[in-house]
Amino acid sequence: MYFRATLALAAALIALADVPDGTHLRMPLPGMAQFSSLPGYNPLPDIFVSVLPQTSGKSAGLQENSRIEIIRYVSGEFAKAVKPLPGGRNGYKYPVSKKLDEKDLNTALRKQGTAVNPGDTIQITSLEFRPKEIVFQINGGGRKHFHLREHLQIGIGTAATPTTVSNPNEGTGATLVLDYGHNLPDMSADDLMHDLEPFFDFSKRHSAAVNWVETLPPQFKQAIQDHLAIVGMDHDMVLAAMGRPEHKVREHTEAGEETEDWIYGTPPGRTIFVTFSGDKVIRVKQFN
Repeated sequence: MYFRATLALAAALIALADVPDGTHLRMPLPGMAQFSSLPGYNPLPDIFVSVLPQTSGKSAGLQENSRIEIIRYVSGEFAKAVKPLPGGRNGYKYPVSKKLDEKDLNTALRKQGTAVNPGDTIQITSLEFRPKEIVFQINGGGRKHFHLREHLQIGIGTAATPTTVSNPNEGTGATLVLDYGHNLPDMSADDLMHDLEPFFDFSKRHSAAVNWVETLPPQFKQAIQDHLAIVGMDHDMVLAAMGRPEHKVREHTEAGEETEDWIYGTPPGRTIFVTFSGDKVIRVKQFN
């Protein structure tokens, strides 16, 4: 009987013996050993955290800071047209992922007329972001807007005289639609200008045998070398002299003239305002 009791006791001791496992083999975390000896200490169970990959890059869609950059550096920009563009309110749609269909473009030109010719200096006067497209208004766009005053007549007695049309060039530009075929990807201003290359040239491209700066009048050549903007320069000269501005601001004068300020620097630091009317600098002001 005593023999059986001894065997039972031995089996019980073996069953209760400490058996090493993965948990006991772990190294204690720094600073945890001082708590493990305290009465009532009960370590928290292991927690496993699954980290999902972050969505970034172009697959994340067009980001807000990218929109701001595009508006700052593309809207209002001047370029040389390398392809004709049709007029009309509907504009011309170009699928970005495909090669330009010359036949389709010629058909649109024939039906809607030509608003932009190769070699013309154009300006992107506004742009609009849509879910899968970016719409550019070139030289004011091809759609004529409704102005109530143009439909009013001023009369004295039985005679009526129509008011004068004050927007004779409105609707003579073009509308270009870049169709991405899916939600707009994230992109920089330079990326967008690259997508516009089938139609516009944003850079000064010159023969390797001729240095463009050397062909400019002496005052502009010297200003570019000194990194200064002076009255009479065009957009390309200012870009060559001072680079891209931090800010652009457009204004309309009381006389109806549209001006654009390129702002270099940030107040109260040294700040330079370069004011354009059309493609020419009309004023340069510096504030220290």
